[in-house]
Amino acid sequence: MNNKLEKKSAATKQTSLKSEIKVICDIMRRSNCAGAMQYVPEITWLLFLRILDVREALEAKTAAVLGNTFTPSLTAPYRWNDWANKNGAKRKELVDGKLGAYFEFVNTELIPHLKSLKDAPESSPRQKVISEILSGVERVRVDTEKNLLDILDKVDDISSDGIDDTHIFTMSQVYEELLLKMGEKGNDGGQFFTPREIIRAMVRAINPKPGESVYDPCCGTGGFLVQAYLHMLKAAQEEGADALEQLKHNTFFGREKENLIYPITLANMVLHGIEQPSVWHGNTLTGNEVFGGLFSSTPGRYDVALTNPPFGGKEGKEAQTSFTYKTGATQVLFLQHVIDSLKTGGRCGIVLDEGVLFRTNENAFVQTKRKLFDDCDVYAIISLPGGVFTAAGAGVKTNILLFEKGKRTDSVWYYDLSDIKVGKRSPFTVDRFDEFFRLLPDRADSERSWTIDRQTIEKNGYDIKAVNPNRKPEQDTRTPAELIALIDRNQSEIMAALAELKR
Repeated sequence: MNNKLEKKSAATKQTSLKSEIKVICDIMRRSNCAGAMQYVPEITWLLFLRILDVREALEAKTAAVLGNTFTPSLTAPYRWNDWANKNGAKRKELVDGKLGAYFEFVNTELIPHLKSLKDAPESSPRQKVISEILSGVERVRVDTEKNLLDILDKVDDISSDGIDDTHIFTMSQVYEELLLKMGEKGNDGGQFFTPREIIRAMVRAINPKPGESVYDPCCGTGGFLVQAYLHMLKAAQEEGADALEQLKHNTFFGREKENLIYPITLANMVLHGIEQPSVWHGNTLTGNEVFGGLFSSTPGRYDVALTNPPFGGKEGKEAQTSFTYKTGATQVLFLQHVIDSLKTGGRCGIVLDEGVLFRTNENAFVQTKRKLFDDCDVYAIISLPGGVFTAAGAGVKTNILLFEKGKRTDSVWYYDLSDIKVGKRSPFTVDRFDEFFRLLPDRADSERSWTIDRQTIEKNGYDIKAVNPNRKPEQDTRTPAELIALIDRNQSEIMAALAELKR
């Protein structure tokens, strides 16, 4: 009975949060932030500062009870309760002051101060995260002070039980839906967003465990890292405080190039419970760094890699210089990078477009695949439906490769989902992987699965595209007489309908 009440309560809280966030989005849309690519980044930093305020208030209370000293990340007048809460002293002073004073404070004092925290002597990891989440913000995008104050009031109304550690999952689910809006076709955010059903299946297949490091070299909004955290959380809690501490502070490592997306990555990770996200800001392939201050504890080589490199990207000569097999195709360079970044025994799940699998006419493609098969055991390739990434603005055919470094590939087990029709009314759901997970331990054959040996792959010049030998071609077995009868019936129905219309 209690479980039912808790689930109902969680669902109610989520519905309430959704409605509150929807109102905020509506105000944003009428305030110079028409699309998700404009309003999601704006909501992100405001939500983050609200959550930070609640968390630090709770931490201060806990420290006081235990008799410990607590040092907040922010001091007056830069705390949320000072300038954003309607009863805050700084807000009252500014609203009662000269026209435009509020905008002036936020744009010329608050934002610059928050962005400069990382440069302060002995700045804390949390202060560095605050600065980086604000790194892409020059000024508020909202057009009027009234609209900004309305938004702040709505954000402030989000109750603390929606964002404390007990209920953080409710808030994070609502934030996931915001990110989905960025990934919708036409919003230009699809390149940063991997469908969550694909991420969940890949994380389950690779099965990262507490104590292992997890890496994504092109992490977008942080979906793989967040899902890996959620997957590992229960086991870490069972292992105890030390395992949980490591999970929250020294487990997840990512890289992201785009200035707009990088702050969202950090906020998404913090919102889900990763208190110290280690994300490097810069171009992974060239090594050009924007900010690496959150990446100082990286182990260099990782136990697990989970990633979806950009489809069809191109890099110049600068990116190619540090790679053995040179090409402008970013997905091939990322594959080389991932292989080099794994520890011996490290495991990887990676999404690759079909072209990487079947192309044999460019040396870098063939040599990279040969290196993959020599240095790693590619134990499974999943052929995905063509429409999986369409909602995110990419119609390219894709595959998931699962491999372990340190063993040679002798054979590859394939699993074929390519025949599944995916559309707006028939979305791809994670249960499509149920049979895959049943067959994976033994890599058993079925109508959807088969094995190809290394010798055959080499004969084919490392064309490793999935071609299902078990699929029976669809044949129309109807006789000519049956087809003629069907045409006659349809013709009769059409004539009857036309006659009805003419009455």
